Amino acid sequence: MIEIDALPQLREPVLVVALAGWVDAGLAGGGSVALLQEQLESARTFARLDLADLMDLQQTRPTVHLVNGVSREIAWPEITLSAGRLGRDVVVCTGPEPSLRWRSVLGEIVDLAQRLGVGAAFTVGGIPSMASHRRPVSVLATGTDEALVARAGAWRQDYTGPTGAQSALQVLLGDAGIPALALWAQVPHYLAGGASPPAIRAVLERLRDLGGLGLDLAALDAQSDAYMRRVEEGLTDRPDVVEVIEAIEAGEAELPSGDELASEIERFLRDQSS
Repeated sequence: MIEIDALPQLREPVLVVALAGWVDAGLAGGGSVALLQEQLESARTFARLDLADLMDLQQTRPTVHLVNGVSREIAWPEITLSAGRLGRDVVVCTGPEPSLRWRSVLGEIVDLAQRLGVGAAFTVGGIPSMASHRRPVSVLATGTDEALVARAGAWRQDYTGPTGAQSALQVLLGDAGIPALALWAQVPHYLAGGASPPAIRAVLERLRDLGGLGLDLAALDAQSDAYMRRVEEGLTDRPDVVEVIEAIEAGEAELPSGDELASEIERFLRDQSS
């Protein structure tokens, strides 16, 4: 299913995955891989997986490109794999999660990771959380390797509920002997619908430290400062939200259970699709 131009010659690369379609509060996953791809040295796309026959195209539509109002080009949804170097060799896998045949699609990604000699894999994303934007963004982790999870620190043990292709891929990678870790930025639920530079930065900082990547986060520092100013300005007209934030900061807001978190994720997905 994967069309490969030519396999790059890599040395124990790290794999970074962000598949859109599942929850990604604050665009923590999508924003992270976008910046990662910008900074990759000698980057090139070497493989593609055409999803035109594996997607609900009424939900994930192809795009059209017009030239002088006449010529047309259709871009069908696809998963792409790119390789480059950022302190070490990196493979980036990104695109929408398919609507059909997850096992086949994800199995091929796992097979390709093995052929490339991937030494560790990371999936990235964000989930809505009972958190305050005035506090540092926490990044929780789940993994298939106890040593990797121990290095990551914060992790959640009690979640049972719906999941996405990234989590399924994480399990399949672990089964294939490739240590895999999911990094989830905990984005304040009242800000989960828009891009959050602090959440993106938090994920990339953990990815840099755990994956040994030479990421430059300076640009995100300025973006995060500007973002915080905009949020605080917006709160002047939302006293109801301010009350929630103050309750969270005072420890008076109860943390959600695994079932409640699953429900929150489902609500988030419904809001995103409406």
